[in-house]
Amino acid sequence: MSMSGSSTFQSRSGNGYELQMGRWSRRLAPHFVHFAGIAGAARVLDVGCGTGSLSFCLTNDPDIRGVHGIDLSPDYIAHAKGKNEESRLTFQVGDACSLPLPAASFDHALSMLVLPFVPRPDLAIREMRRVTRPGGVVAAATWDSRGGLVAQRIILDTAAVLDPGASDFRARTCTRPMSRPGDLGRAWRDAGFVDVVEGMLTVRMEFASFADFWAPAEGSDGPIAEYVGTLGPALRATLRDRVRQAYLDGEADGARSYAATAWAVKARAP
Repeated sequence: MSMSGSSTFQSRSGNGYELQMGRWSRRLAPHFVHFAGIAGAARVLDVGCGTGSLSFCLTNDPDIRGVHGIDLSPDYIAHAKGKNEESRLTFQVGDACSLPLPAASFDHALSMLVLPFVPRPDLAIREMRRVTRPGGVVAAATWDSRGGLVAQRIILDTAAVLDPGASDFRARTCTRPMSRPGDLGRAWRDAGFVDVVEGMLTVRMEFASFADFWAPAEGSDGPIAEYVGTLGPALRATLRDRVRQAYLDGEADGARSYAATAWAVKARAP
């Protein structure tokens, strides 16, 4: 998603998103699809598809006959289209809070890692309900940004010690709506869905080295890069050095693995 009235996520390029979050979303997607429990559908909608990780994952099911990804960022949609070789999959630029799609036009609607960056998530949830046929599954997953993203906390907690301004940034980042315990379930019940089920999904991500771990922080997309981009050269170098110490943990540079946990919810459209 891109920064606009319907998004607070800094997006500048598809390659930038892939560096920052693409490998994470590809790893989470199959777990989320399994949790949602959808199969054999005529049409499935991926709201806030980014560069297409969830959309491409859905097409691994040969019984899903059509997948449509929609995202606010033209750059992300162009990137997704550029790597799409699947005739069942289409992509479109559009706003999650005002989907340019007919009512009840999809069997199921899914959204992954998007809602915390939507200033009015209730509007996006209402739109997902509107475009899903009665009885269809509407599901979402969001990172537990306070306690579930170890890699992000390493950077944010280190920055907060070095930079007073980083404490406010950390507070905003770690307490986004739809990223705290129970947020998704409450939102789904408030939206009038039935048979609401909440869950938790955990994946791990491997990094080849500290350089691999740090590269997204000096990229172009996402909240960490947004913050690091505001720093002067001296503070940025100090932050990088202190984060490197945390990454190394007194051992030689090399591979590390960190866990990431997402909240999930699914329900039926009435």
